[in-house]
This record gives sequence, structure tokens and C-alpha cells, in this order.
Amino acid sequence: MSPAPASHSTLDPDNLHAIFKAYDVRGTVGDQIDEVLARRVGGAFVAVTGAPTVAIGHDMRPSSPGLARAFAEGAARAGADVVMIGLASTDQLYFASGHLDLAGVMFTASHNPAAYNGIKMCRPGARPIGAETGLLEIRDAVVEEVVGDREGSITERDVLAGYADHLLSLAPVEGRRLKVVVDAGNGMAGHTAPAVFERLGDKVEVVPMYFELDGTFPNHEANPIEPANLVDLQARVLAEGADIGLAFDGDADRCFLVDERGELVSPSTLTGLIAARELAREPGSTVIHNLITSRSVPEIVGELGGTAVRTRVGHSFIKATMAETDAIFGGEHSGHFYFRDFWRADSGMLAALHALAALAEGERPLSELLADYVRFSSSGEINSTVTDQAAVLAEIEAQHAGRSGVSLDHLDGLTVAHDDWWFNVRASNTEPLLRLNAEGKDEQTMASVRDDVLSVIRRDQ
Repeated sequence: MSPAPASHSTLDPDNLHAIFKAYDVRGTVGDQIDEVLARRVGGAFVAVTGAPTVAIGHDMRPSSPGLARAFAEGAARAGADVVMIGLASTDQLYFASGHLDLAGVMFTASHNPAAYNGIKMCRPGARPIGAETGLLEIRDAVVEEVVGDREGSITERDVLAGYADHLLSLAPVEGRRLKVVVDAGNGMAGHTAPAVFERLGDKVEVVPMYFELDGTFPNHEANPIEPANLVDLQARVLAEGADIGLAFDGDADRCFLVDERGELVSPSTLTGLIAARELAREPGSTVIHNLITSRSVPEIVGELGGTAVRTRVGHSFIKATMAETDAIFGGEHSGHFYFRDFWRADSGMLAALHALAALAEGERPLSELLADYVRFSSSGEINSTVTDQAAVLAEIEAQHAGRSGVSLDHLDGLTVAHDDWWFNVRASNTEPLLRLNAEGKDEQTMASVRDDVLSVIRRDQ
């Protein structure tokens, strides 16, 4: 195997700096990511982490098997043994990393369109690798092909059954029979959901939607944070008279809920429910929430005797803080849910099982069950294209600095808080976007704050 020429386009320094993001590698297939790059990243990963064995999984995108195989070849050439777990959700790869205590690599572009692919990497025990914990060193090591003292082996192992059993041991579903509509979005939940739900037997009746693995996403984007991608699920829940609807993103590490009325459930609401369940199991524990999560979450955690800790947005920050505080659970408003007993990794399926378990335990419909965790009105995340992000943030800060009863912080972007409302404005790491999240004591308060801030953000549009 001869080294790729230094002039190969995907190995160009400008391209490497473009595709190595804060938490993973992400880009378009062919011009930004190809098998030459994947092979080099495989060797660089082994060189930087020192991993003797690497577990590799991939999603259903047409390019994923070839990219995963190329990475495996690079890792083996660098001296590591490789365990290929084949088709997998991202949380299935995390299970393999944790259960087998191996470094892990997942080929997926999550919710991105079909033209994209990417690489998520972790150390043994599903410990994250991000820009501050080795990802940039891997990027810089890609320049030279790594050749080890020995050629590692490449073997295959199926971990799907173990994954399903482990999740159900953490959130067993007992009680009344539920009718569940599951929208896999042609993503990896079409692979994992059958394995999990078949173990529940007649405890659940599953109505599958878009379970066919298809990386071209023929029905809708596998991005459930966008309401337009949940319309089919909402309609099907109502048509079926189902108890709950579940929507997963492309790599199935995120989960969103629809209640029996066809209404969308805020991820902050699900965070509150799972936090309450985990605190009932281990009273006094710590729960992590990111800074755009509803105020209801820290309120609920405090009322239940737990300790709420606020973090920046992003899985590497959540996981690091969970490790520092030994938190039992963490939730992000983007639909990521992290569990101490799942190696502090995120699992959309485990979050879904917690919702099903809570619902099956009683007779109340989901909307009534969750009403206890809804206390404020939220805008959801609103994205605006802004060329000079720093100037707009500075203007917003100047408008609010020194106002009576108002506090400001810069944990992640700009957060402005008042007793009756708060908002956060953050710049995207990868696009010329500002992201606004606002919340108020009621709909009118939230709308007023939201519109005031948007008038500044979008003034020149």
C-alpha cells in the first residue's frame, strides 16, 4: 500500500482545517472526505491515541462501508487490531467501546444530507475525543502515513444483541401495553429499534415508519429537531391512536417525542422526566443540563433534592462535566441525553425507553404525564444568517448591560437573564449563523423577548 501523494485534495491543509470540527470530522463525500483521507485518519488515530484495538461501526450511507474499511486498513497498518461491528447506530458504537473497553470510531454524518459523511471518535469506555482532547492532534498527524512495527488484524463482531439487552437492563418497561409509532427517518433506528422492541414482546405494539435503511433519505431529512421532519410522525400518531411517537436522527443518537395528541414534546421536558426518574433511583445525585435547556430542568432537579450543573452546548463539554461531577444524567435541548451507566455517552434509544417505562407504569396519557415538567414558554432554536456575528453580539450585549434585574454571562455565546425570561445567542462553529434561544414565564413574555432580539440580529436582512 503506497502512501497517497501529499497533493491529494482531501489531504490539503485547508481541507483538513475545514472538516475537522469541534467534536468530529464532517464534510461532503468525494471532494472533502474520501477513502484516502479515511485511511490516513485511521493511522493518525492510532498514533495519537495509542489504541491497541479499535472498534469501528458505520451508518447506512452509501459511502460509509468503504470509508470504514479504509480507516480500518490505516489503523491496522499503524499496528492496531480492528474489530468491525458493521452497521450501527452511534450509541451502538458507544456500547461497543464501553462494553469491550476499546477505542471507537463511527462513520456517520448524523442528520446531515446524503452528500455528507463524517467520523466520530472516542477513547476506550466511550470517552470523547474533541478539539481539546486529541482531535486536532489527529488532524495534524494525517499529513504523514503512519506505519507500525506490525500489521494489525481486522475481524468482525456483532454487538447488536448485547446493546439491546444492556439498554433494557437500564430502563426496563413494565406495566400497561403501549402503542408506539417509531419514525426512523430511513436512518439507523431502522436497524436498532427492531432489536430493542422485539425483546419487549407484547408489551408494545410498534408501528414502524421509514425503517428501510437508505442514506439518500427519500422521505424526509433525518433531523427531528426541525418540525417539518416530524409532520409525518404527528399525523401517524393521531391516525393510529398511539400512546406515543418516537423520532430518531440519522445515526439514532438523538430522540424526539410526539404525545398522543400529535403535539411535539420539548427535549427539555423529556430531560426533566428522565432527571426525576434517575433522582428517584439515586437521591441527591447531580444532573447536567446545557445553558439553552429550559429553566424547568434545574428547578425540578433542585426540588427533588438533586444538584443541577449548567454547561456549554456540546457533547464533549457535557461528558467532561459528568465525569468531573459523577453526574447520573445529562440532557441537551438538541435531543441528546447522556447516562452515567451508559459510559456517560448519549443514547436516543435509552431516552426513548425511559419515556416508555414512565408511560407504562401508570394510566395517564403522555401529555398529562409530562405536564408536571412544563413550566415556561420556549422559542426553540432560531437560526439567522449573520456575516459579522461579533458586531451583532456586541450590540445586543450593549443594549442589556446595566439594566436593572438583568444579568449577563459568556459561558457559551451571550446569555442575558431576568427573573421572568432569558435568552442565549451563540455563533455557529461552522456556518455564518447566530443561534437564538429564548424562554419566558409565559408565551407573551417569550415572544416579546424573542422578537426584540431578532430585530437586532436580522436588521440588515
